[in-house]
Amino acid sequence: MTDPVHGAALPHDTALLVDELGVGFRGVQALQDVSFAIPAGGVSAVIGPNGAGKTTLFNCVSGVVRHTGRVALEGHDLSRLPADRRAALGVARTFQTPLLVPDLTALDNVLLGAHSRTRAGLTSSVLRLPSVVRAEKAVRARAAGLLERLGLGRADVRRADSLPHGDRRRVEVARALMAEPRLLLLDEPAAGLGADEASGLLSDVEAFAAETGMTCVLVEHDVGLVMRVSRHVVVLDAGRLLVAGPPARVAADERVVAAYLGDDWSEVTV
Repeated sequence: MTDPVHGAALPHDTALLVDELGVGFRGVQALQDVSFAIPAGGVSAVIGPNGAGKTTLFNCVSGVVRHTGRVALEGHDLSRLPADRRAALGVARTFQTPLLVPDLTALDNVLLGAHSRTRAGLTSSVLRLPSVVRAEKAVRARAAGLLERLGLGRADVRRADSLPHGDRRRVEVARALMAEPRLLLLDEPAAGLGADEASGLLSDVEAFAAETGMTCVLVEHDVGLVMRVSRHVVVLDAGRLLVAGPPARVAADERVVAAYLGDDWSEVTV
């Protein structure tokens, strides 16, 4: 595999490859020739000013919007696949505002994340065969375990619309993890959370990544948090790639400071 940015051979541990990605809406180019590679495992991040194209990038990778260019996950080309096929191959995501089914419990919302992995045949479902019953119990136990691990053990029977914002965000992350993704896209996971809550949530995600080999990419405005938790940072500006690399290299790039970090960067330690 070749690095689309530098033309060199990509390391074997590349998880996500974005190559000349482009998307336009009504004549406006939201992303233009964006190319970068994300290393496998751990947490990486996408940052940039408002309107830089960060959420649009996630929409392209997850297949929510059509795009030009190429998206590959662990060497598998996803470019021509719809969102459901990308999800089946290991892409999961959350959104800026948690998208939960309001009248379902927290547990039932998390169970939705396992739908593609727990489909039983019609006959076996109707007859309630023992193997189906055992599988359903195992799935429910896993969902309950995820809620417990994310600090929501007592919220499993509560309706989603009765939960505070921070808990709804955790439920959405648990639902995404329920799908056992190879790539988890978190769109502003710390929005609306306190500093301790945000750090705790990302620590849990880091632990899952370490245990499973999952790769997490987050969009986040808290630059200090990004630089503390990320192994690789991608910076977008006006729909174009500005720079990508390890946090220390990104922080030292004058273009990043001028376009995004500005004076606030002096208070952040890498």
